[in-house]
Formats: sequence, C-alpha cells, structure tokens
Amino acid sequence: MNNQDIIFGTRPVLEAIKSGKSIEKLFIQKNLSKEIFNEIKINLKDRNIHISFVPKEKLNRITKKNHQGVICYISPIIYQPPNEIIQRCYESGKDPIILMLDRITDTRNFGAITRVAEASGVDAIIIPEKESALITSEAVKSSAGAINYIPICKVKSLKIIAQEFKDSGLKIIACTEKSEKDIYSIQYKGPICIILGSEKDGISKNLLEISHEKVKIPMLGKIDSLNVSTSSAVILYELIRQRN
Repeated sequence: MNNQDIIFGTRPVLEAIKSGKSIEKLFIQKNLSKEIFNEIKINLKDRNIHISFVPKEKLNRITKKNHQGVICYISPIIYQPPNEIIQRCYESGKDPIILMLDRITDTRNFGAITRVAEASGVDAIIIPEKESALITSEAVKSSAGAINYIPICKVKSLKIIAQEFKDSGLKIIACTEKSEKDIYSIQYKGPICIILGSEKDGISKNLLEISHEKVKIPMLGKIDSLNVSTSSAVILYELIRQRN
C-alpha cells in the first residue's frame, strides 16, 4: 500500500470526510475515545463508508507514524450509481454489458480484470462494499490506467442490484465451475450482466439462484481452474465474438 493511499490522524481523517473525498475504507482503533468516535460518526452520516474496528497493532502495521487510532484509505476514483449507467445505455440505444465481481479481494486481480473489461467494452464494474479489493494506486497500476476509463460502482448488496438488473431486462450469467453448460453453449445477445466469483469461494449461492444462466470455462488439462482475471478475458471475448 502506498502512503499516497492513506490518511491518518483524527483531524486529517475528519477533514477528508468533511471535504467529500472518496474514502475506500476506514479503520478505527478498538476502544477509541467516545468523543472522537462520535465526531467521526456524525460526519459519516449518509456516507456509505465501511468501518472496521481493529486492534492498535493492525494500525501500527499500516503506518509507524502517529495515527491516533484512525486511518482511512482514499480511493483514486469516484464511484458511480449503477442504475444511472444502465439508464444511460438504454437511452443511447446500447445494450448494457455489466461485470459483477463477487468477493474478489486481490488488488492485482481486480486491476487486471478492469483492464480486460475496459478493452472489451464493458459499461460498468459492480463490486460490494465489503469483501472486495481496495481501489488504490496499486489497482490503477495493475489495470494499466483502465480504472480511469470504466465506471466502478460500489454497492451494499450484490443480490439486490442483481435482482434490479434482472427486473430491468438484463440477462444474468454466472461464470462458475458448478455448471454442466460451458460458456460457448449460450447466447450473449441483448443486455448482459456477467458475474465472476473469487477463486477461493466462487459465486455466492444467492447470486447463483438469481442467475438466468450458469456456465463454466472448459478445462482440458490437469488443473481445474483459471485465475479469475484470465477467466474474465475468456468469457468477455466470447461475448465480443458472438456480437461481432
């Protein structure tokens, strides 16, 4: 994590919150004084910022400087509302292509996926507030700058957004090993939302249940899975092949 991605100390963090900076995550030391915590809480009203209460030792590992029990990560991007992106696509006569990432926490993987998504014409990437990679300068670097060109949407519940997409006419496709169908056996025409899950946990059950289609990437060798960023390239370029 680069120093440019963090702000520490109660007053600097409060000023960052008040100024409307895009805060990726906020770490607060356990048993921090109620006075300081209450001031932070008041200024966080109506802001969707994930707070983690952690021991002092964790904060000390992030920075050796005087953090006063408060550290926040600053995002280099401004998150966008997913429904507005869908609406813009429909208004322009374009079938939206949305990529939803479920519990993908590795920053480099996220950056690589974003690079593929931007190159393949994805209209937005949806990530959850919790259990997701931090959008930092490292992620921007891993994406070769693609993060600056593709809308990123951070939401409280992937399930709720997936259902809203489904109700809006998007076809929900889950790329998962738990399928008999492969990615080449379905059509990718019309409005699409493709879901990718973490290599460790896969796609959540509730998202699989919402999906119209569940498809897998055929594996012909001895290993049984691909890196998730590689998987994103395989399925997105099958979508491009069919559409072109």
